Amino acid sequence: MSPAFEGLYSKIGRPSIPPEKLLRTLLLQAFYSVRSERQLMEQLDYNLLFRWFVGLSMDTPVWDVTVFTKNRERLLAGDVAAKFLATVLGQPRVKALLSDEHFSVDGTLIGEPSRRHRFKPDGERGVGEELPAQGRQR
Repeated sequence: MSPAFEGLYSKIGRPSIPPEKLLRTLLLQAFYSVRSERQLMEQLDYNLLFRWFVGLSMDTPVWDVTVFTKNRERLLAGDVAAKFLATVLGQPRVKALLSDEHFSVDGTLIGEPSRRHRFKPDGERGVGEELPAQGRQR
């Protein structure tokens, strides 16, 4: 994808964020469910795993949020992100991980065990708990 990336670089003006680093950063945002680009830049500032994945050294300054946003918009407008995703999904190792099958999970079963372990002030009982033997009314 190098030719597609090189077409995004400007030969004059301030250096932009390299598209491959931009794509890696966007992948991190998706993988780790980072809610905003501001939070993403904060994570890049102190998270060594994020820096390693993106290709930033420990002392490289992190990009400004507005610069990142403008570069991301240019990347998406140039259809490079779509080509990148199509290339990744076309890899044989990735195809083996994909499936057309659909499944669903009943969310009511997920919440039940967590309710029992909630903090309860003295004197309160949790949902589904019985009163102690001395506190039962007959």
